[in-house]
Amino acid sequence: MFSRIQSVHFVGIGGTAMASVAAALREKGVKVTGSDQNIYPPMSTFLAERQIEVNPGYAEPNLAHRPDLVVIGNAITRGNPEAEYVLDHKLPYCSLPELLKYYFLRGKRSVVVAGTHGKTTVTALLAWVFEHNGLNPSYLIGGIPNNFSQGARFTDSEWFILEGDEYDTAFFDKRSKFVHYLPEVAIINNLEFDHADIFDNLEAIQTAFKYFIRLIPRNGLLLGNGDDPRLAPLLDVTHCPVKRFGLGEINAVQAFNLRYGPTASEFEIPSFKFRTNFLGEINVRNALAVVACAKHCGLKNQQIQSAFDTFKGIKRRLEVRGLAGGVIVLDDFGHHPTAIRATLGALRQKYPTQRVWAIFEPRTNTTRRRVFQAELAGAFAEADAVVIAQVDRLELLAPEERLDPERLMRDLRDAGKEAVYLPDADAIAAHVVQQVQGGEVVIVFSNGGFGGLHGKLLARLGRG
Repeated sequence: MFSRIQSVHFVGIGGTAMASVAAALREKGVKVTGSDQNIYPPMSTFLAERQIEVNPGYAEPNLAHRPDLVVIGNAITRGNPEAEYVLDHKLPYCSLPELLKYYFLRGKRSVVVAGTHGKTTVTALLAWVFEHNGLNPSYLIGGIPNNFSQGARFTDSEWFILEGDEYDTAFFDKRSKFVHYLPEVAIINNLEFDHADIFDNLEAIQTAFKYFIRLIPRNGLLLGNGDDPRLAPLLDVTHCPVKRFGLGEINAVQAFNLRYGPTASEFEIPSFKFRTNFLGEINVRNALAVVACAKHCGLKNQQIQSAFDTFKGIKRRLEVRGLAGGVIVLDDFGHHPTAIRATLGALRQKYPTQRVWAIFEPRTNTTRRRVFQAELAGAFAEADAVVIAQVDRLELLAPEERLDPERLMRDLRDAGKEAVYLPDADAIAAHVVQQVQGGEVVIVFSNGGFGGLHGKLLARLGRG
């Protein structure tokens, strides 16, 4: 590949996966450029540190150097000036999943981690288990793992560990990304309704996962969460081996004598007790998936445990951003009600007596809508005070489609929560700093930059 393609331009380079692959290509000696708008940390910092040229905004002159290949991100639509230029001038182009499939995955042993929740954690943990034990895997992780310097790497190893997203591939390819990833081993953590902008209902998502499962070869393996009733019908296949993991008695990898502590979780499988340095039931299942997969790939219990002991987590997953004025400020990528509930539950384990503030930005194409109107109120059960930001891109949704903040405030207050709905990061920072006390915990949930809210909170708290 690298003798033929000397330059690649990424349209929408600010996405986690796009930026990670761009950096990995640059390390291989390929000239990399890109464009995006409103890039925010950690990816803006990540690209700057690697001296990758990023054009702010999209414009035809960004492609004047006629790159050998243009990679078009899945957030790019028709009408984008760079996409239109590519089509007008018939430049070679592809999606990111196609780039991975045709240039990096062929001939590799691909392990693909899929599911609604926990993909990034499982992929990062599994990649670290392999790396820690000398297997030097290639990987693609939808986040920045603290054990690695970036979210993607291409090596000469036979192993390639990927996070497999069910979201669509590109404006010219509406299939889920993971159908491009040639799975030999597939892990499916769980399955819930999400991505309301491209899936009509849960059945549509299940269909996408069925197509993914059909790609597993007969000498491969499907590892599925045996506790998830929405996933159960999909695991009844005969074309490849199937194993289940989970906390239930029926599963092939059984977890029992489960115990949560203030700083760690422990679980046992027959003849061995594993310890992890992260919290919560979802993370126990994540670890079980990694154990099952790693053992299938030939690793021993003690090798897996040794990697668990040195795993440092992922940026934007319960990440402590700072301590100011006696207040701990954390960042979390959670946006689905299940993820928010699980993260707050884990946080409550770690801080059982502290007052917890949860600040949430309804920014995804699902949470901006009324899809999870009722579920969102329940997701904040473990928080003491809740702040909801204005629904992102409100004007693009019809009033009957939008999340109803007045109803959400009423539901939260009826549940005994202090709850406010505020327009932006500045208003939220002013409100929280005025109300929060030393010793309390503030967690910010967003899949975006949230107007630099974390920094604003820390700066104002520090001045106080």
